[in-house]
Amino acid sequence: MDRPRRSRGLRPFGRLRGWGGVSAMAAACVLTASLTLLPLSHSVAEGPEESGQRIATAMPAKADECTEPEASLPASGEDGATIEKIKARTNRKLIVGVDQNSYRWGYRDPATGSLEGFDIDLARAIAKDILGDPDAIIFRAIPTNQRVGALENGTVDLVVRTMTINCARIKQVAFSTAYFQAGQQVLAPRDSTVTGYDRSLAGKRVCSAEGSTAYEALEKQSYGAEFKDKHDGQPADEDRLTVPNQLDCLVRLQLGEVDAVVTDNALAAGQAAQDPAVELQGEPFTVEYYGVAAKLGNDDLIRRVNKVLEGYRAGGANSPWMTSYRKWLEAGLPGITAPPGAKYKENS
Repeated sequence: MDRPRRSRGLRPFGRLRGWGGVSAMAAACVLTASLTLLPLSHSVAEGPEESGQRIATAMPAKADECTEPEASLPASGEDGATIEKIKARTNRKLIVGVDQNSYRWGYRDPATGSLEGFDIDLARAIAKDILGDPDAIIFRAIPTNQRVGALENGTVDLVVRTMTINCARIKQVAFSTAYFQAGQQVLAPRDSTVTGYDRSLAGKRVCSAEGSTAYEALEKQSYGAEFKDKHDGQPADEDRLTVPNQLDCLVRLQLGEVDAVVTDNALAAGQAAQDPAVELQGEPFTVEYYGVAAKLGNDDLIRRVNKVLEGYRAGGANSPWMTSYRKWLEAGLPGITAPPGAKYKENS
């Protein structure tokens, strides 16, 4: 018997025992605690995504030109109108949109019921800086396709949810400097004929999250894959190929309803950790940066987040960023020695 083909991509996290891990996490998701669920719908469309690790630089702002979307407003510790409004709330809580289904990023620990992960650590650090308490926070779970809408309608103050900074999105929301580098990659069963983001996808059913970078990439180059739910006058298979949340793709892959998943490799590593029967295939085919997002115009809040990120990155191997990375991500995303550096806009 041939030995199962190993992925050329990232190694998975420590195992969650496949279906048992997914089932346990799904059961834990019914816990409410301080996390509020938003209704799942497809009413809010988003643009594509992008993500890296570098040194702080100042980038010139050019009208109608987007060459460095990850360049953000310079950091500031001053309180502005947005922050004063948050502090004036009766409950003095920061409201943050997160994921509760992405293992190691934002997920419910099935043993404790608490929200944990790399994004959760960062959200708490922001709450501590603004309000003096890492627990002065309300988490609201939002699907991928509602991140922009939740900011626009004021449902949340910030989104800390593996959200990629790119030229389309900076027209919709305000981003902090980059806090993580990722890339798009293919997740498929170990015995699959799919070898990566290439011609091996021809005729395959490929799942992605609605409003994600992965979906946008497939729209540009599908390699003959079937990736859109059909709406041709016949009864459509809703949410089979395009889903509200990335974890839904893993479930469909496990059920045999799709042949492969395209998503951020950082998220896919967590999904592979939940099921040893799947693995990352090929190599990442994009470079993307995650940022904290706020409503356009809330400049004081973004400047404050950038100030928090400066401290979060500082300290080398002992920085809060590296400490959180080692705890949550290193097993599945080994070899990262530093966070991405800040890029700032000039004359801002």
